[in-house]
Amino acid sequence: MSQGAADIEMVALGAVALGAGTLVVTTRHLVRAGLWLVVTLGAVAGEYLILTAEFVAWVQVLLYVGAVVVLLLFAVLLTRAPIGASNDLDRSRWSGLLVGGGAGVGLAALLVSAYRWSQAPLPSAGGAGAIGAEVFRSWVLPFEVLSVLLLAALVGAIVVSRPEVGARPDTLARPDTLARPDPVARPGERP
Repeated sequence: MSQGAADIEMVALGAVALGAGTLVVTTRHLVRAGLWLVVTLGAVAGEYLILTAEFVAWVQVLLYVGAVVVLLLFAVLLTRAPIGASNDLDRSRWSGLLVGGGAGVGLAALLVSAYRWSQAPLPSAGGAGAIGAEVFRSWVLPFEVLSVLLLAALVGAIVVSRPEVGARPDTLARPDTLARPDPVARPGERP
């Protein structure tokens, strides 16, 4: 692939990622925000493919698109969050725009001052073996901490979504009666 075609594809995928990322944070529909996140992460994986980092691209697809977004959608569905459009997300957007814009301008200024539009020499291409060795030597603890964190989030979503175990059906509708024992029932009897 020629350098000009690769540059055009990088810009196009960057625009897709930027547009979908903007839709993630501006949509009022929670499930659609998760699906726009899939588009954003897929565009980032496409950027990795253009940079000939196939292993990183497929890890991006498997871990982020295949696992994290699915976990996010399951958490939304299991916690009975409102799935439709929500009007309670009407916070002021100016503070977010100010912080995001300031961070973007600061990072752009940092990159321009660091590289001055010069080309950096690329290291030799590494294979999946070198990446795997680095991940499981230097980064094994953060990798395991992340897996435990994701497992805890899934278990927490399941616990939050379950009704009280052993509660009578008439008390499920009234949360004020869940904690009080029944004074009439004797031990061993079912009410």
